[in-house]
Amino acid sequence: MSHAGTPPPRRIAVLISGSGTNLQALIDALNTPSLPDASICLVLSNRKAAYGLTRAANANPPIPTAYLGLQPYLKANPGKTRDDYDAEVARIVLRHKPDLVVLAGWMHIMGDGFLDTVDGYKKVVDGEEKVEKSVPVINLHPALPGAFDGAHAIERAYEASQKGEITHSGVMVHRVVKEVDRGEPILVREVEIKPGEPIEDFEERLHKTEWEIIVQGTKKVLDEVAPVS
Repeated sequence: MSHAGTPPPRRIAVLISGSGTNLQALIDALNTPSLPDASICLVLSNRKAAYGLTRAANANPPIPTAYLGLQPYLKANPGKTRDDYDAEVARIVLRHKPDLVVLAGWMHIMGDGFLDTVDGYKKVVDGEEKVEKSVPVINLHPALPGAFDGAHAIERAYEASQKGEITHSGVMVHRVVKEVDRGEPILVREVEIKPGEPIEDFEERLHKTEWEIIVQGTKKVLDEVAPVS
């Protein structure tokens, strides 16, 4: 907790789609040496049943949550587009005034409607205040830079290893840009694919690396944009 006269903790918004194990790694790291003077101000999911929302509600103190699914949004708003949905996600996120947005298993490709709004110099959502500073957006991707962009990266890497094309894959935290999984890498970690190991074993080791690197990448960018005083 911040005391009188000290700035509030650095604020992180986390976007998820699933079970939230990477979110849990961030929650567990809050206000430890791994992620000092930080709070998660919002967990937003594009899937209603995402267990990560439960993790957020069960955190101590509980973390505010939001849900906005693409198809329900489009159905409820005839004439609206995917870009409008992305802008609405940005609106929800920005209302919580984060210093950093972390995509942690967020299975929706962000378009201009999100990135141009969060980068406050380019676009302002109707009825909202202009964002005075650009809010960085980072993503966790279970592959090495340029290797397996997009969905099912773990399965595709494992398949390539079985064909003898590669002996390792990896995990990266990178800045989010409009080209999928092509933003500047912040941290990269290789993970070996051991000969003959089942995909479940490789996946388990890769996830453990994810839990470390998402905390380290979050701290690195937070320290740039909102240094601990």
